[in-house]
Parts: sequence; structure tokens; C-alpha cells
Amino acid sequence: MAQHNPAVPTQHSPHLAHHFDTLEQQYDAANAGMWLFLATEIMLFGALFVAYAVYRFVYPETFFEASRHLAIPAESPWYLRSVFLGTINTTVLLVSSLTMALAVHAAQTGKRNRLVWLLLATMVLGTVFLGIKGLEYFLKYEEHLIPGPNFIFEQANRNQAQLFFLLYFIGTGLHAVHMVIGLGLLAYLVFQSRKGRFTPEWFTPVEMGGLYWHFVDVVWVFLFPLFYLIGLHE
Repeated sequence: MAQHNPAVPTQHSPHLAHHFDTLEQQYDAANAGMWLFLATEIMLFGALFVAYAVYRFVYPETFFEASRHLAIPAESPWYLRSVFLGTINTTVLLVSSLTMALAVHAAQTGKRNRLVWLLLATMVLGTVFLGIKGLEYFLKYEEHLIPGPNFIFEQANRNQAQLFFLLYFIGTGLHAVHMVIGLGLLAYLVFQSRKGRFTPEWFTPVEMGGLYWHFVDVVWVFLFPLFYLIGLHE
């Protein structure tokens, strides 16, 4: 996507780094670099998904029963069940993708105030996600489902179930770390937006931040059914 207004001479643009000839070239380099970075992230989460697929194939019944502890814990009210909390979080992240996309459009059209508010809305939604995830982790701690010496699983194959929860905490925890990083990036974008740094001629950081945020949201869309939903069917 071209980001340079032909009426503005690129050689005088304050946004053009000295090692690029044009804003278009600078944008292409940033875009290629971001997609290369996301490719490494895909390999990182891809390894987790492959490990999950292998162990689920080897221990299908145990993974099913372990997932039911996320979906239907015996003593928890319905609004504290992990599958309900996970559904709320999925909705929150999908809405945050919408606000992020609208923020990129606001940057493209030079609507600074709208850009700031949409970035702040995205940050609020991301914070809500992490708050709900923290509550879910606390509930798992109270149910003794944290892998380790205090892990309790009433059904057979305790070690196999512990493997399921190990993958669960690694996957969702790694995703939460990426969410925290994303919130830091959004805070930086808000700060720069308030200073009027982004214009219709140059909004590359906002668009690259949007790509990162959408990637993190997509990862959750895969994590949610893999861990939360397999225990719902009979």
C-alpha cells in the first residue's frame, strides 16, 4: 500500500530515514520486516500446536477428560467456568481487532483524535482480556490444576492430564506475554499519536502495530478451541 502523497516531496519528509530513497521504499522494507518477524512467531506457536497434536493423538481420552475440567468444573458456577471466560475473552479480542483496524484507518485519513481513542479502546480491551485470564489462572490454582507436585486429577492417567495442562499454560501464557508486549506497543502509538506524529503520508508504525495485534488475536482463535472446546462434546 503506497503511503506517499505525490504532492509532498519525499526528500524533505521528516519521516524518511536517511538510508531510504522514498517513503514507499521505507514502507516496503518495514512491511517485509514485520511479515518476516510474524513468520518466526508462526514457527514458535506452530511448534506448540504440533506438540499438542501429537500428544492429543497419543492420549485422546485423557486430553478429552482434562479439557472437561476447563469446560465443566464440578464445583464452579457457570460464570466462572473456563470455557465461559474463554468465550468472553474471544469476543473481547475480536472486538479489539475491529478497533485496531479502525485505528489504522483513522491514521490513514489523518483523524488524530479518533486514532488516539481507538488505540485506547484497543488497550482497554486487551487489559480486560488479561484480567479475565488472570482470574482463570487463579481458579486453576485453587482447583490444583497447576502442573507440579500439587497437581490433582481425579481420573486415571494423572501424568497425561498434567501434560495437557502444561501445554495449556505454556500456550496461553506465551500468548499473554505477547498481549503485554502488544499493550506496550499500543501505549507507544498513543503517545506518538497525541504528538501528531502520524499523517496520511506516514502511518507505518500504526499499520505494523495493527499487524502484530491481529496476529496475536488469530493465535487465540486457534488456542481457544484446542484447549477449551474438545471437552464439550460427548
